[in-house]
Order: sequence, then structure tokens, then C-alpha cells
Amino acid sequence: MQILVIAIGGAIGAVMRYLVSLLVIHFAGDSWPYGTLTVNLLGSFLIGFLWQLFDTVTYPQNTRLLVFTGGLGAFTTFSTFGLESLTLLQAGRSRDGLLYLAASNLGGLLCVWLGFLVSRTVLAHLR
Repeated sequence: MQILVIAIGGAIGAVMRYLVSLLVIHFAGDSWPYGTLTVNLLGSFLIGFLWQLFDTVTYPQNTRLLVFTGGLGAFTTFSTFGLESLTLLQAGRSRDGLLYLAASNLGGLLCVWLGFLVSRTVLAHLR
């Protein structure tokens, strides 16, 4: 049952990501990643807002799986990154929080670059 709940949340989150990105691109254009930035910032806001809300209200057992793991997980993983960073910093683990921020951002960029390089290399050998 939990897998189904996550899958439903994931389907909703993925479609919402697509629709929000399309809407933003329609108004702002696609010369810069406005759609992705908007989705990531909105997802970060939503995870912070809903995490606090869920700590104060009663909700059905699988709601966190539906909303956080499925919905926001598919909408953006950046929201989880933001929550984890804030949690480390609020816990007084400034060194860990800053290291996580740097590793996530620089590591993400490095992985994209490495992915491009590996793809180019594979494609060059296939030609």
C-alpha cells in the first residue's frame, strides 16, 4: 500500500512540475532555467511549510509518504536538499550544513559535467 501511495504522489508531483515549468517558460521565456528555478524554490517553500504544518496537525498515516516522498520527491529533490541543509544548520552543525551545501551544489554541477563528458565519449566511440 505504501508503494502505491508514493507512486500516486509521484505522478501528481511530476505532472505539477511539468505544468509549473511550462507556465513559467510561457511568461519568462526559456533563455535561462526560470522554470527549474521556480520549481525548486517553490518545492523548497512547500516542504518547509508542510513539514511544519504536519508537525502540528493530525493526518492519515500515509500522508507524509504521499506528500513528501512521492509528491515533492517528484516535484523537486531540491526541497529535500533545502530541508536537510536547514536541519543541519538549526541543529548547530554549521560545519556539516555548509559542507552539505557546498558538496550538493558543486557535486551536482560536477556530475552534470561528467555526465556530458561520458555521453560524448560513448557517442564518439559508437560513431
